[in-house]
Amino acid sequence: MRLIIMGPPGAGKGTQAAFIGEKFEIPAISTGDIFRANVADGTPLGVEAKRYMDAGEYVPDEVTNSMVRNRIAEPDAEPGFLLDGYPRTVAQVEELDQMVQDSGHRIDAVVVLTCDEEELIARLLQRAETDGRADDTEDVIRRRQEVYTEQTAPLIDVYRSRGVLQEVDGMGEVDEVTQRIFAALDSVSES
Repeated sequence: MRLIIMGPPGAGKGTQAAFIGEKFEIPAISTGDIFRANVADGTPLGVEAKRYMDAGEYVPDEVTNSMVRNRIAEPDAEPGFLLDGYPRTVAQVEELDQMVQDSGHRIDAVVVLTCDEEELIARLLQRAETDGRADDTEDVIRRRQEVYTEQTAPLIDVYRSRGVLQEVDGMGEVDEVTQRIFAALDSVSES
């Protein structure tokens, strides 16, 4: 399976991606984790990415596209993958289409977690406190929500028009959300 998980910041994509990857025995590839690792290591990519991340903006497409292309070409992603945090723009959708087409495959499903915005902001402020994430201030969190609405939410319609979109209620206990996602993906894998 070649999957994408989408949803606004704080929707639980990272948590759910780990469960999905385990169930389908595919790597859960998070661009956010890759960016944070590069920032922590002080790599040139990390220094560049940090400028954008600190402002709540997206890292430029050319940096992100190269990173994703390299990652999905690795051997563990041959049987499939789950992308978390990519694509985020229509231009990235087109780039991903080409990457997947070049390998002779297609995207099987796009899971979108839907959530209440104020609940998401509360979740992210709590995460900032418990994880010590200095980049998660309320202003930056609200800006990330705006950027998601402006740039990423339009992708939902793109994938809906292709018939691969699975909208899943992201509110509630983690296990409940996981079961909803598995039910949606089981219907995809059976078709």
